[in-house]
Amino acid sequence: MNFNLSDEQKQLADAVRRFIDKSYDFESRKKNIKAEAGYGEGTWGALVELGLTALPVPEAQGGFSGTAVDMMVVQQELGRGLVVEPYFATVVAAHALKLAGGQDALLEQVAGGEVKLATAFNEPQSRYALNDVRVTAKGGKLNGRKVVVIHGAQADKLVVSARTSGADADTIGISLFLVDTNGAGVSVTDYRTIDNLRAADVTFQDAPATLLGAEGQGWDVLEATADYGAVLLCAEAVGVIDTLNAATLEYAKTRQQFGMPIARFQALQHRMVEMFIHAEQARSITLLAAARFEESNPEERRRYVSAAKARVGQAARTVGQEAVQIHGGMGVTDELPAAHMFKRLTLINTTFGDVDHHLGRFASQPGFQAAA
Repeated sequence: MNFNLSDEQKQLADAVRRFIDKSYDFESRKKNIKAEAGYGEGTWGALVELGLTALPVPEAQGGFSGTAVDMMVVQQELGRGLVVEPYFATVVAAHALKLAGGQDALLEQVAGGEVKLATAFNEPQSRYALNDVRVTAKGGKLNGRKVVVIHGAQADKLVVSARTSGADADTIGISLFLVDTNGAGVSVTDYRTIDNLRAADVTFQDAPATLLGAEGQGWDVLEATADYGAVLLCAEAVGVIDTLNAATLEYAKTRQQFGMPIARFQALQHRMVEMFIHAEQARSITLLAAARFEESNPEERRRYVSAAKARVGQAARTVGQEAVQIHGGMGVTDELPAAHMFKRLTLINTTFGDVDHHLGRFASQPGFQAAA
C-alpha cells in the first residue's frame, strides 16, 4: 500500500495551512470563541470557499467525493489552528446521510455550506456504548434526551439515533432520523465545553422526524459514522500534537534557568524526544486507519479505527501532560495557546470512545482473539 500523499492532497494541505497561518491566529480564535454564534461566521464562509464542506460530499451532489485520507489531511491542518467552527460535526453527520441514502438535496446544501449538521448519538446512560439507545421513535415522532451533541445548537439539522424496537442495548431496532433543531418538540440547551467548542443537550417531546434508511436497521450506519468521526478526530489530534510539540520546544529554547535555556537540560531533552516519538506514531497509525477505511470490511474497520483511536489517545495524553509540565504553571492558563491545545486533546480523547474503550473494542474483534 502506498502511504505517500498525492500531489492533490499535498496541495490541499498547503491551502488549508495557508488559511490557518494567515487568517486564524490565536487572537482570531479567541474572538470566534466569544462570538454570539459560538464560532466565526466569516471563518465558516472561508472554509466553504476553500471547498472543504464540499470535499466529503459525492460528486453527484455537488461535492468532490473526498476519501478518508483527504479528510485526514484537512483535519490535521484544522487541528493546528484549533478551529472551533462546526466543520467536524457537519461532515460526520453528512457521512451518515451518505450511507443512509435518500438525502441528495440536503447533501447539496451541505456542499454549498448552506446547512450545518450534527450527530446526536450520546445519551446520559450510554457513555461510549452507542447501541444503548433509549430515545424512542413512534409514528414519526421522537421522545427522549441526547447529551453532549457537539455543535448541536449551531446545527440546522440533527442526525439522531432512536429505538423503534428491541431492548435498550440491542443493535437491531435502532433507527436513524433527521430532525430540525428549530422544529416543534425540540429543546436545545447550548453550553461551552472545556476546549471552548460548543455542545448541547437536546430533549425531544413528540418531535417530528424523518426516517433515514430502513427502520430498525440503523446500527451499521451509526457505527460506521462513529468510526469515521473517530478517524477524523485522530487526524485533528495529530495536528494539535505537532503544534504543541513545536510550541513546547520553542518555549524550552527561550526559558532561562540556572543561566541557560532549559532546552539544554538532558532530562527535558529526553522528555521532548519522547513527545516527538508519540507524534510520529500517532501520525502513522492515523494514516493507516484512514487509508484502509473505505476498503475494509466492518471487522477490519473496527480494528484499524480502534487501534488508531487508542494509540492517538495515549499520545495525546502524554504529549499534553508533558507540555504542561515543561511550561510550568503558565501551561494551564488561558493566555497561553498550549493550555488550549491540552484541553482540546483531552476532549478529543473522550469523544467517540476513549483509550480504554477502544483497547477493549480492539481486543474483542475476531482477528485479535484468533491471534491470541
